[in-house]
Amino acid sequence: MNANPREIAGRLYRLAEAVLAAMMALMFATFILQIVFRYLLNFPIGWTNELSVMLWIWLVLWGAAFVIREEEEIRFDLFYASAGPGIRRVMFMTAAVALIVLYTISLPAVFDYVTFMKVEHTAYLKFRFDWLFSIYLVFAVATLMRYLWLSWQAAFGPAPEKPDPTQMGSGT
Repeated sequence: MNANPREIAGRLYRLAEAVLAAMMALMFATFILQIVFRYLLNFPIGWTNELSVMLWIWLVLWGAAFVIREEEEIRFDLFYASAGPGIRRVMFMTAAVALIVLYTISLPAVFDYVTFMKVEHTAYLKFRFDWLFSIYLVFAVATLMRYLWLSWQAAFGPAPEKPDPTQMGSGT
């Protein structure tokens, strides 16, 4: 069973999408449960709000790290779209280097903060904050890897393509 790297990447991408969809479904079910208990049974429960917030944090950062593609990210590209291929390459490389440097500089402090938060727990579910915030570390490392790869491609491959607003997806 020799799978090529594209097949493996495709499977991992579909798995990341499935995890994201499961988190969204769980968040929606928790939200509906919260409405039923609060407004129909007149018995508000706090853990549903807490779980919804935790799932929201995870699904936003998980999605940004593994599901949203580069061309689907929201950005201000008025100047980028009107620039020629060489200028687009320089603009992309400048932004990529800035992101790589900033994430790399912040990573040790983020790691220290996340590991320090093991002493705190959420109010209702008693979920440790280091587990809750660990998704940011995953996001930061995934973003670093993505921009290292994209900057390598931009530096040694063809210039980044001109964005076509008629071909862009919704970002979801």
